[in-house]
Amino acid sequence: MRSFHDAAGREWLADAVEEATPRHHGRWYLVFRPAEGDGPVLPMPEVRWQTRETAERTVNTMSVTELRRRLAAARARRGVAAGVGER
Repeated sequence: MRSFHDAAGREWLADAVEEATPRHHGRWYLVFRPAEGDGPVLPMPEVRWQTRETAERTVNTMSVTELRRRLAAARARRGVAAGVGER
């Protein structure tokens, strides 16, 4: 899990979640959630890994720019505005 701030300064967590499937490959996928837990979990199922370790290593090496870009795409897909849930 990795924390980062979006362009508006809100803290988010980038993490990997395991999909419940009999498939042995690509079971882990990227998700974003507000650090304070006061908003939606935004999945990005097209970004997948075979193991938790690979997922963690990849998320930890992503740039903040890449994390923000992917978060914006996940928000747009779900129709979540940038300010939703902010105080």
